[in-house]
Amino acid sequence: MTEPQDRSGKPAETQWSMPRGLIVILGLAALVVTVAGIQVAASIVGPIFLALMLTVAVHPLPEWLYRKGVPGWLATIAAIVVVNSILLVLVLSLALSVAQLATLLPEYADDFTGLIDDAQSFLNSNGVNSTDAQTLLSQVDYGKVFGLVEGILQAMLGVFSNLLFVLALLLFMAVDGSSYGSRMSIVTQMRPDIATALTAFSAGTRKYLIVSTVFGLIVAVIDTAALWALGIPLPILWGLLSFITNYVPNVGFVLGLVPPALLALLAGGPGLMLTVIVVYSVINVIIQSVIQPKFVGDAVGLSVTFTFLSLVFWTWILGPLGAILAIPLTLMAKALLIDIDPSTRWVNTILSDAPPPPEPAASPDPPRHEKK
Repeated sequence: MTEPQDRSGKPAETQWSMPRGLIVILGLAALVVTVAGIQVAASIVGPIFLALMLTVAVHPLPEWLYRKGVPGWLATIAAIVVVNSILLVLVLSLALSVAQLATLLPEYADDFTGLIDDAQSFLNSNGVNSTDAQTLLSQVDYGKVFGLVEGILQAMLGVFSNLLFVLALLLFMAVDGSSYGSRMSIVTQMRPDIATALTAFSAGTRKYLIVSTVFGLIVAVIDTAALWALGIPLPILWGLLSFITNYVPNVGFVLGLVPPALLALLAGGPGLMLTVIVVYSVINVIIQSVIQPKFVGDAVGLSVTFTFLSLVFWTWILGPLGAILAIPLTLMAKALLIDIDPSTRWVNTILSDAPPPPEPAASPDPPRHEKK
């Protein structure tokens, strides 16, 4: 079916039954209502999104087992066992580490008081009035400072608060995913544009999650080894935190750095804290800023600014879970709202990190010679 053309042979513009301005206003109103609804139901919608992303990530595993001759039902069970085991180990390790931190922090209360006294002496020796210095440093409270550390860890643990719900969703989605290939074949025949958008979303999300997981493990191992060598308490906990925050774009590195840096300040003073900051910064620049983007490639295809705005948006809607799933959720929204319609795919040029390569110009048709 060809598009309608005007007298010049160019595609004619679509005639709207309503003014375009009114359509835009109605669309924005619908978006506001949808966002408000998702935010109200974040405790339910968030785990659904998490289970969906995990299902997309492990979907190739049962297909690979099936090609190796494993029965379909056994391949599905294997995928469920693998993803549930990883999730359970991650949650249990994080919960145990948070409990260890809660028992460790009170031991550093005296060290914190000593640091405050040293800071006051430093300010007095540099000409600051003792009364002003005491007033300034009195605002620094041990409970507030390390309440920040506990808050970051509890937020990460809160991501998996509905663990049983997520595990049940993974079970059902994995069972339904066994027939995903045949369903997509039917969709491809009936609505090829929709099939193309969904396939691109699945492939891009899977590549992003796998690459982020691999490099998150690398960063976690290096951070753990470095912190252990420096004598920082609970190095495994901070390595685990680095692994989780690797999924948070732009600011994940800072979230993973703050707790061990503060603990290094108490354990060894400002020099040790500065060493931890330098080590983390070098690892982050080399692995996450130089090497990892080369492997991710065009899987995301989002500009840095739009990635940061996506992080803010999804965190505002879903909380800490939205920060971890910001990129996959943005890819899903882009597939459903932009990629699904050929007439709106031009928006990708604005959102992408680099403009797509120009399509090759069609070769002119050879002249036709009439037979005499």
